[in-house]
Amino acid sequence: MASNKSLLILPGDGIGPEAMTEVRRIVDWMETNRAVKFDVDEDLVGGASIDKHGIPITDEVVDKAQNVDAVLLGAVGGPKWDNLDFSVKPERGLLRLRKDLELYANLRPAICFDALVDASSLKPELVSGLDIMIVRELTGGVYFGEPRGIEDLGNGIRRGINTQVYTTPEIQRVARVAFELAKKRDGRLVSSEKANVMESGVLWREEVIKIHEAEFPEVELSHMYADNAAMQLVRAPKQFDVIVTDNLFGDILSDCAAMLTGSLGMLPSASLGDVDEHGRRKALYEPVHGSAPDIAGENIANPIATILSYAMALRYSFDMSEEADLIETAVKNVLGSGMRTADIMSDGMTKVSTTKMGDIILRELDKISG
Repeated sequence: MASNKSLLILPGDGIGPEAMTEVRRIVDWMETNRAVKFDVDEDLVGGASIDKHGIPITDEVVDKAQNVDAVLLGAVGGPKWDNLDFSVKPERGLLRLRKDLELYANLRPAICFDALVDASSLKPELVSGLDIMIVRELTGGVYFGEPRGIEDLGNGIRRGINTQVYTTPEIQRVARVAFELAKKRDGRLVSSEKANVMESGVLWREEVIKIHEAEFPEVELSHMYADNAAMQLVRAPKQFDVIVTDNLFGDILSDCAAMLTGSLGMLPSASLGDVDEHGRRKALYEPVHGSAPDIAGENIANPIATILSYAMALRYSFDMSEEADLIETAVKNVLGSGMRTADIMSDGMTKVSTTKMGDIILRELDKISG
Protein backbone atom coordinates (compact mmCIF):
# COMPACT_ATOMS: atom_id res chain seq x y z
CA MET A 1 0.00 0.00 0.00
CA ALA A 2 1.20 3.50 -0.81
CA SER A 3 2.26 5.66 2.12
CA ASN A 4 -0.56 7.76 3.45
CA LYS A 5 -1.12 11.27 2.16
CA SER A 6 -3.00 13.87 4.18
CA LEU A 7 -6.16 15.59 2.98
CA LEU A 8 -8.19 18.25 4.82
CA ILE A 9 -11.81 18.42 3.71
CA LEU A 10 -13.78 21.62 4.31
CA PRO A 11 -17.34 21.02 3.02
CA GLY A 12 -18.46 24.56 3.80
CA ASP A 13 -22.00 25.78 3.16
CA GLY A 14 -25.01 25.20 0.95
CA ILE A 15 -24.52 22.31 -1.45
CA GLY A 16 -20.88 21.93 -0.40
CA PRO A 17 -21.52 19.12 2.13
CA GLU A 18 -23.73 17.18 -0.31
CA ALA A 19 -21.14 17.29 -3.09
CA MET A 20 -18.34 16.46 -0.67
CA THR A 21 -20.19 13.35 0.51
CA GLU A 22 -19.84 11.96 -3.01
CA VAL A 23 -16.13 12.80 -3.03
CA ARG A 24 -15.65 10.95 0.25
CA ARG A 25 -17.14 7.87 -1.40
CA ILE A 26 -14.59 8.12 -4.22
CA VAL A 27 -11.77 8.60 -1.71
CA ASP A 28 -12.92 5.35 -0.07
CA TRP A 29 -13.12 3.66 -3.47
CA MET A 30 -9.52 4.66 -4.19
CA GLU A 31 -8.36 3.11 -0.95
CA THR A 32 -10.21 -0.15 -1.62
CA ASN A 33 -9.46 -0.50 -5.31
CA ARG A 34 -6.22 1.39 -5.96
CA ALA A 35 -4.34 0.99 -2.66
CA VAL A 36 -4.35 4.77 -2.30
CA LYS A 37 -4.98 5.69 1.32
CA PHE A 38 -5.45 9.22 2.60
CA ASP A 39 -5.41 10.43 6.18
CA VAL A 40 -8.57 12.51 5.94
CA ASP A 41 -9.55 15.22 8.39
CA GLU A 42 -12.71 17.32 8.14
CA ASP A 43 -13.47 20.75 9.61
CA LEU A 44 -15.47 23.95 9.19
CA VAL A 45 -15.13 27.03 7.01
CA GLY A 46 -17.43 29.86 5.94
CA GLY A 47 -20.92 30.16 7.37
CA ALA A 48 -20.68 26.79 9.08
CA SER A 49 -17.68 28.09 11.03
CA ILE A 50 -19.46 31.37 11.81
CA ASP A 51 -22.43 29.47 13.24
CA LYS A 52 -20.20 27.45 15.58
CA HIS A 53 -17.25 29.74 16.30
CA GLY A 54 -18.42 33.23 15.33
CA ILE A 55 -15.68 33.62 12.68
CA PRO A 56 -15.40 32.31 9.08
CA ILE A 57 -12.31 30.22 9.85
CA THR A 58 -10.40 29.49 13.03
CA ASP A 59 -6.65 29.61 13.58
CA GLU A 60 -6.79 25.88 14.27
CA VAL A 61 -8.24 25.12 10.83
CA VAL A 62 -5.70 27.38 9.13
CA ASP A 63 -2.94 25.53 11.00
CA LYS A 64 -4.36 22.20 9.80
CA ALA A 65 -4.39 23.52 6.23
CA GLN A 66 -0.75 24.56 6.55
CA ASN A 67 0.28 21.03 7.50
CA VAL A 68 -1.58 18.75 5.08
CA ASP A 69 -0.70 17.73 1.53
CA ALA A 70 -3.88 19.24 0.11
CA VAL A 71 -7.11 20.99 1.10
CA LEU A 72 -10.42 20.17 -0.61
CA LEU A 73 -13.12 22.83 -0.14
CA GLY A 74 -16.81 22.68 -1.03
CA ALA A 75 -18.34 26.17 -1.14
CA VAL A 76 -18.94 29.09 1.21
CA GLY A 77 -21.59 31.72 1.73
CA GLY A 78 -25.32 32.22 1.55
CA PRO A 79 -28.05 34.76 2.34
CA LYS A 80 -28.11 33.68 5.98
CA TRP A 81 -24.87 35.63 6.52
CA ASP A 82 -25.43 38.51 4.08
CA ASN A 83 -25.93 41.12 6.80
CA LEU A 84 -22.65 40.45 8.55
CA ASP A 85 -19.83 42.96 8.37
CA PHE A 86 -17.60 42.46 5.32
CA SER A 87 -14.66 41.50 7.55
CA VAL A 88 -16.44 38.44 8.94
CA LYS A 89 -18.48 37.24 5.96
CA PRO A 90 -18.11 33.54 5.04
CA GLU A 91 -15.97 34.38 1.98
CA ARG A 92 -13.29 35.84 4.26
CA GLY A 93 -12.50 32.30 5.38
CA LEU A 94 -11.60 31.30 1.84
CA LEU A 95 -9.62 34.49 1.27
CA ARG A 96 -7.64 33.88 4.47
CA LEU A 97 -6.77 30.37 3.34
CA ARG A 98 -5.53 31.68 0.00
CA LYS A 99 -3.48 34.42 1.67
CA ASP A 100 -2.05 32.49 4.63
CA LEU A 101 -1.12 29.47 2.51
CA GLU A 102 0.28 31.83 -0.16
CA LEU A 103 -1.76 30.13 -2.87
CA TYR A 104 -0.77 32.52 -5.61
CA ALA A 105 -1.56 30.46 -8.74
CA ASN A 106 -5.20 29.65 -9.45
CA LEU A 107 -5.67 27.02 -12.18
CA ARG A 108 -9.08 27.23 -13.85
CA PRO A 109 -9.64 24.69 -16.63
CA ALA A 110 -12.46 25.30 -19.09
CA ILE A 111 -13.21 21.99 -20.76
CA CYS A 112 -16.31 21.32 -22.83
CA PHE A 113 -17.29 17.66 -22.58
CA ASP A 114 -18.54 16.27 -25.88
CA ALA A 115 -21.83 15.28 -24.26
CA LEU A 116 -22.48 18.87 -23.14
CA VAL A 117 -21.60 20.78 -26.31
CA ASP A 118 -25.24 21.76 -26.84
CA ALA A 119 -25.44 23.20 -23.31
CA SER A 120 -23.04 26.00 -24.18
CA SER A 121 -24.44 29.38 -25.17
CA LEU A 122 -22.05 29.38 -28.15
CA LYS A 123 -22.39 27.43 -31.38
CA PRO A 124 -21.21 23.82 -31.12
CA GLU A 125 -18.43 24.32 -33.64
CA LEU A 126 -16.93 27.05 -31.42
CA VAL A 127 -16.77 24.98 -28.24
CA SER A 128 -16.53 21.35 -29.37
CA GLY A 129 -13.20 20.06 -28.09
CA LEU A 130 -12.57 23.20 -26.02
CA ASP A 131 -9.74 22.75 -23.51
CA ILE A 132 -8.36 25.98 -22.01
CA MET A 133 -6.34 26.50 -18.83
CA ILE A 134 -6.49 29.93 -17.21
CA VAL A 135 -3.81 30.70 -14.62
CA ARG A 136 -4.95 33.54 -12.39
CA GLU A 137 -2.65 35.29 -9.92
CA LEU A 138 -4.50 34.94 -6.64
CA THR A 139 -2.86 36.74 -3.74
CA GLY A 140 -1.91 40.15 -5.14
CA GLY A 141 -3.39 42.90 -7.24
CA VAL A 142 -6.41 45.03 -6.54
CA TYR A 143 -8.09 42.58 -4.16
CA PHE A 144 -5.27 42.82 -1.63
CA GLY A 145 -3.51 46.09 -2.46
CA GLU A 146 -3.20 48.94 0.04
CA PRO A 147 -4.47 51.55 0.59
CA ARG A 148 -8.07 50.43 0.41
CA GLY A 149 -11.32 51.48 1.99
CA ILE A 150 -14.12 54.03 1.83
CA GLU A 151 -13.39 57.63 2.82
CA ASP A 152 -15.84 60.34 3.88
CA LEU A 153 -14.88 63.52 2.04
CA GLY A 154 -17.61 65.61 3.62
CA ASN A 155 -20.67 67.30 2.10
CA GLY A 156 -22.22 63.88 1.51
CA ILE A 157 -19.38 62.77 -0.76
CA ARG A 158 -17.55 59.48 -0.24
CA ARG A 159 -14.66 57.86 -2.09
CA GLY A 160 -13.93 54.14 -2.50
CA ILE A 161 -10.28 53.17 -2.89
CA ASN A 162 -8.65 49.93 -4.06
CA THR A 163 -5.04 49.73 -5.15
CA GLN A 164 -3.74 47.64 -8.04
CA VAL A 165 -0.17 46.71 -7.15
CA TYR A 166 2.26 43.97 -8.23
CA THR A 167 5.93 43.27 -7.59
CA THR A 168 8.45 41.45 -9.74
CA PRO A 169 8.45 38.24 -7.63
CA GLU A 170 4.63 38.06 -7.61
CA ILE A 171 4.50 38.24 -11.40
CA GLN A 172 7.43 35.94 -12.05
CA ARG A 173 6.26 33.09 -9.83
CA VAL A 174 2.80 32.85 -11.37
CA ALA A 175 4.32 33.21 -14.85
CA ARG A 176 6.56 30.21 -14.16
CA VAL A 177 3.54 28.08 -13.23
CA ALA A 178 1.82 29.10 -16.46
CA PHE A 179 4.88 28.43 -18.61
CA GLU A 180 5.34 24.99 -17.01
CA LEU A 181 1.72 24.12 -17.76
CA ALA A 182 2.03 25.36 -21.33
CA LYS A 183 5.11 23.14 -21.83
CA LYS A 184 3.04 20.10 -20.85
CA ARG A 185 0.13 21.09 -23.08
CA ASP A 186 0.24 22.67 -26.54
CA GLY A 187 3.23 24.93 -25.86
CA ARG A 188 1.35 28.21 -26.21
CA LEU A 189 0.83 30.90 -23.57
CA VAL A 190 -1.14 34.15 -23.78
CA SER A 191 -0.34 36.76 -21.11
CA SER A 192 -3.23 39.15 -20.54
CA GLU A 193 -3.18 42.61 -18.90
CA LYS A 194 -3.94 46.25 -19.68
CA ALA A 195 -0.45 47.55 -20.42
CA ASN A 196 -1.98 50.23 -22.63
CA VAL A 197 -3.51 52.10 -19.68
CA MET A 198 -2.04 50.65 -16.44
CA GLU A 199 1.53 50.81 -15.18
CA SER A 200 1.00 47.54 -13.33
CA GLY A 201 0.17 46.04 -16.72
CA VAL A 202 3.38 47.40 -18.21
CA LEU A 203 5.37 45.80 -15.39
CA TRP A 204 3.41 42.54 -15.81
CA ARG A 205 4.23 42.32 -19.51
CA GLU A 206 7.90 43.17 -19.03
CA GLU A 207 8.40 40.58 -16.29
CA VAL A 208 6.60 37.82 -18.21
CA ILE A 209 8.85 38.53 -21.21
CA LYS A 210 11.94 38.27 -18.99
CA ILE A 211 10.89 34.85 -17.67
CA HIS A 212 10.07 33.70 -21.19
CA GLU A 213 13.44 34.70 -22.63
CA ALA A 214 15.49 33.40 -19.69
CA GLU A 215 13.70 30.15 -18.83
CA PHE A 216 11.04 29.09 -21.36
CA PRO A 217 12.09 30.13 -24.89
CA GLU A 218 10.51 26.96 -26.30
CA VAL A 219 7.02 28.15 -25.32
CA GLU A 220 5.21 30.40 -27.79
CA LEU A 221 4.34 33.59 -25.87
CA SER A 222 1.90 36.25 -26.99
CA HIS A 223 0.18 39.17 -25.27
CA MET A 224 -3.41 40.33 -25.29
CA TYR A 225 -5.20 43.17 -23.54
CA ALA A 226 -7.75 41.80 -21.07
CA ASP A 227 -10.77 43.40 -22.73
CA ASN A 228 -9.78 41.88 -26.07
CA ALA A 229 -9.21 38.52 -24.36
CA ALA A 230 -12.77 38.59 -23.06
CA MET A 231 -14.05 39.31 -26.56
CA GLN A 232 -11.90 36.59 -28.10
CA LEU A 233 -13.11 34.02 -25.56
CA VAL A 234 -16.64 34.39 -26.89
CA ARG A 235 -15.58 34.86 -30.52
CA ALA A 236 -13.06 32.06 -31.04
CA PRO A 237 -12.20 30.38 -27.72
CA LYS A 238 -10.23 27.49 -29.19
CA GLN A 239 -7.45 29.87 -30.23
CA PHE A 240 -6.28 29.72 -26.59
CA ASP A 241 -4.29 27.04 -24.79
CA VAL A 242 -3.00 28.59 -21.53
CA ILE A 243 -3.79 32.14 -20.39
CA VAL A 244 -1.95 33.82 -17.51
CA THR A 245 -3.34 37.00 -16.01
CA ASP A 246 -3.67 39.01 -12.82
CA ASN A 247 -6.17 38.64 -9.98
CA LEU A 248 -8.89 41.00 -11.21
CA PHE A 249 -8.78 40.10 -14.89
CA GLY A 250 -8.38 36.42 -14.01
CA ASP A 251 -11.55 36.54 -11.94
CA ILE A 252 -13.48 37.89 -14.93
CA LEU A 253 -11.88 35.88 -17.74
CA SER A 254 -12.09 32.55 -15.92
CA ASP A 255 -15.82 32.94 -15.25
CA CYS A 256 -16.33 33.95 -18.88
CA ALA A 257 -14.45 30.85 -20.04
CA ALA A 258 -16.33 28.66 -17.59
CA MET A 259 -19.70 29.53 -19.07
CA LEU A 260 -18.49 28.51 -22.54
CA THR A 261 -18.69 24.93 -21.25
CA GLY A 262 -22.39 25.09 -20.42
CA SER A 263 -22.40 24.86 -16.62
CA LEU A 264 -20.39 26.19 -13.71
CA GLY A 265 -21.43 23.00 -11.92
CA MET A 266 -18.98 21.05 -14.07
CA LEU A 267 -15.72 22.88 -13.44
CA PRO A 268 -13.00 22.37 -10.83
CA SER A 269 -10.11 24.59 -9.81
CA ALA A 270 -6.75 24.38 -8.08
CA SER A 271 -4.91 27.05 -6.09
CA LEU A 272 -1.19 26.36 -5.71
CA GLY A 273 1.67 27.78 -3.68
CA ASP A 274 5.42 27.26 -3.80
CA VAL A 275 7.12 23.91 -3.30
CA ASP A 276 8.70 23.77 0.17
CA GLU A 277 11.99 22.22 1.26
CA HIS A 278 10.28 18.85 1.66
CA GLY A 279 8.97 18.88 -1.91
CA ARG A 280 5.39 19.60 -0.83
CA ARG A 281 3.37 22.32 -2.51
CA LYS A 282 0.58 23.91 -0.50
CA ALA A 283 -2.63 23.51 -2.46
CA LEU A 284 -6.37 24.04 -2.22
CA TYR A 285 -8.89 22.49 -4.61
CA GLU A 286 -12.49 23.64 -5.01
CA PRO A 287 -15.33 23.68 -7.52
CA VAL A 288 -15.94 26.90 -9.42
CA HIS A 289 -19.63 27.04 -8.54
CA GLY A 290 -21.00 28.71 -5.42
CA SER A 291 -22.92 27.33 -2.47
CA ALA A 292 -26.32 27.45 -4.25
CA PRO A 293 -28.29 27.78 -0.98
CA ASP A 294 -31.61 27.72 -2.85
CA ILE A 295 -31.17 24.01 -3.61
CA ALA A 296 -29.15 22.95 -0.55
CA GLY A 297 -30.44 19.81 1.11
CA GLU A 298 -32.62 18.78 -1.83
CA ASN A 299 -30.22 16.14 -3.22
CA ILE A 300 -30.30 17.70 -6.70
CA ALA A 301 -26.91 19.47 -6.80
CA ASN A 302 -24.28 18.50 -9.33
CA PRO A 303 -21.30 16.89 -7.52
CA ILE A 304 -19.11 16.60 -10.63
CA ALA A 305 -17.12 19.83 -10.18
CA THR A 306 -16.15 18.79 -6.65
CA ILE A 307 -15.29 15.28 -7.82
CA LEU A 308 -13.13 16.73 -10.60
CA SER A 309 -11.47 19.02 -8.04
CA TYR A 310 -10.42 15.87 -6.18
CA ALA A 311 -9.06 14.52 -9.48
CA MET A 312 -7.01 17.72 -9.82
CA ALA A 313 -5.67 17.13 -6.31
CA LEU A 314 -4.58 13.64 -7.31
CA ARG A 315 -2.82 15.06 -10.37
CA TYR A 316 -1.10 18.15 -8.95
CA SER A 317 -0.55 17.35 -5.25
CA PHE A 318 -0.07 13.59 -5.26
CA ASP A 319 1.43 12.89 -8.70
CA MET A 320 -1.31 10.33 -9.34
CA SER A 321 -2.14 11.14 -12.95
CA GLU A 322 -3.39 7.62 -13.67
CA GLU A 323 -5.95 7.82 -10.88
CA ALA A 324 -6.93 11.36 -11.95
CA ASP A 325 -7.41 10.14 -15.53
CA LEU A 326 -9.58 7.31 -14.22
CA ILE A 327 -11.96 9.69 -12.47
CA GLU A 328 -12.11 12.07 -15.42
CA THR A 329 -12.81 9.21 -17.81
CA ALA A 330 -15.56 7.87 -15.55
CA VAL A 331 -17.23 11.30 -15.50
CA LYS A 332 -16.93 11.62 -19.27
CA ASN A 333 -18.46 8.18 -19.81
CA VAL A 334 -21.34 8.82 -17.41
CA LEU A 335 -22.20 12.06 -19.18
CA GLY A 336 -21.93 10.28 -22.49
CA SER A 337 -24.50 7.74 -21.30
CA GLY A 338 -27.04 10.52 -20.82
CA MET A 339 -27.02 10.87 -17.04
CA ARG A 340 -27.69 14.45 -15.92
CA THR A 341 -28.28 16.38 -12.74
CA ALA A 342 -30.87 19.14 -12.93
CA ASP A 343 -28.42 21.93 -13.85
CA ILE A 344 -27.27 20.18 -17.05
CA MET A 345 -30.52 18.40 -17.91
CA SER A 346 -31.70 18.43 -21.53
CA ASP A 347 -34.29 16.65 -23.65
CA GLY A 348 -33.77 12.93 -24.02
CA MET A 349 -31.43 12.67 -21.03
CA THR A 350 -32.03 10.97 -17.68
CA LYS A 351 -32.28 13.23 -14.64
CA VAL A 352 -30.58 11.89 -11.53
CA SER A 353 -30.01 13.11 -7.98
CA THR A 354 -26.73 14.07 -6.36
CA THR A 355 -26.49 10.68 -4.67
CA LYS A 356 -27.48 8.79 -7.80
CA MET A 357 -24.82 10.60 -9.83
CA GLY A 358 -22.28 9.48 -7.24
CA ASP A 359 -23.58 5.88 -7.49
CA ILE A 360 -23.27 5.87 -11.28
CA ILE A 361 -19.75 7.33 -11.28
CA LEU A 362 -18.65 4.72 -8.74
CA ARG A 363 -20.11 1.96 -10.90
CA GLU A 364 -18.28 3.36 -13.93
CA LEU A 365 -15.03 3.41 -11.94
CA ASP A 366 -15.57 -0.29 -11.14
CA LYS A 367 -16.19 -0.97 -14.83
CA ILE A 368 -13.22 0.83 -16.34
CA SER A 369 -10.69 -0.16 -13.69
CA GLY A 370 -11.42 -3.87 -13.90
